[in-house]
Amino acid sequence: MSKPIALITGGSRGIGFGVAQALALQGYDLAINGLRTAEEASAAIESLRTLGARVEYCRGDISCATDRKAILDTVRQQFGALHLLVNNAGVAPKVRNDILEMEETSWDFVMNCNLKGPFFLTQAVANWMIRQKQLSPDTCFSIITITSISATVVSTNRGEYCVSKAGLAMVSQLFATRLGEHGIAVYEVRPGVIKTDMTTSVSSKYDKLLAEGLCIQGRWGLPEDVGRTVASLARGDLPYSTGQVIMVDGGLTVPRL
Repeated sequence: MSKPIALITGGSRGIGFGVAQALALQGYDLAINGLRTAEEASAAIESLRTLGARVEYCRGDISCATDRKAILDTVRQQFGALHLLVNNAGVAPKVRNDILEMEETSWDFVMNCNLKGPFFLTQAVANWMIRQKQLSPDTCFSIITITSISATVVSTNRGEYCVSKAGLAMVSQLFATRLGEHGIAVYEVRPGVIKTDMTTSVSSKYDKLLAEGLCIQGRWGLPEDVGRTVASLARGDLPYSTGQVIMVDGGLTVPRL
């Protein structure tokens, strides 16, 4: 197969779409996962195809074991291989409640999608990549997980989201450690304030904070900022850095006086 294959969860919108665009431009063929119907995702899929990529849409909920299996079965059937997994899909709480008022249903909803789903998808992909690596030792395989500055930056009105991202950061380090002996690189990309559908409801809040100096680089982050970072990692630009966290936050988390 002449082109590498990437599976991007949540790849038809927001950060995932920015990642998909960057990888398509780098020569990847793409398996795009999402919850929307194929018809609803069709505009995004066709846009990616105009960049020269073969693109297959794999609808499914990564928090569901049956759906995870179906997604990977589709990738196997359509492409026969998988060289890069980008764990990107994630949800915010449906209601931002103070942690003193958070409901268990919200905790379960967020943790299932943001933590359990990526963990077990990564587990399945890792085992497949190990088998592929044994058959093709010179081929590059990698796993890149998109987390958030919320892994360490506290928001008490969405505690379940913060905990899920902190847990996902550990998942990345666990798999980096376990897969090192197999030559499979694992990275975490940690975005800051990115302009997507998820941040639309708080855009005025962050417009004000950015104007007041929230970030060293005083602008919103964009999906393509994250996409270019993922493409660089996938290309092998940081070959001796497995397990590392790459910040894409405009300097938001740099300690300043």
